[in-house]
Amino acid sequence: MTSTAPAKTAPAKTAAEKTGAHTEEAAALIDDARARIDTLDDRIIGLVQERMAVSAVIQEARITSGGRRISLSREMEILASYRDALGRPGTSLAMTLLELCRGRA
Repeated sequence: MTSTAPAKTAPAKTAAEKTGAHTEEAAALIDDARARIDTLDDRIIGLVQERMAVSAVIQEARITSGGRRISLSREMEILASYRDALGRPGTSLAMTLLELCRGRA
């Protein structure tokens, strides 16, 4: 007959421990800001998914009319727009968006 000891649970971390803050006040501020970032991330993901769907419509229209799936001149405009608005990292972000929105060949 084997006996099993109850599983030990780690004590709950304080808000300061979870956030890396040194005061509870700072931890509360960080928790609130993180919740806002999570909400923004959810919206950004939704917008990217919407952009992907719109891009698919454009690509389909272009292909069925005898054109190419991708318009390189349009992609260059998008890259420039993101670079102008966000600096050099904006170019990387735009490249990722374009990759996501190109769909499958």
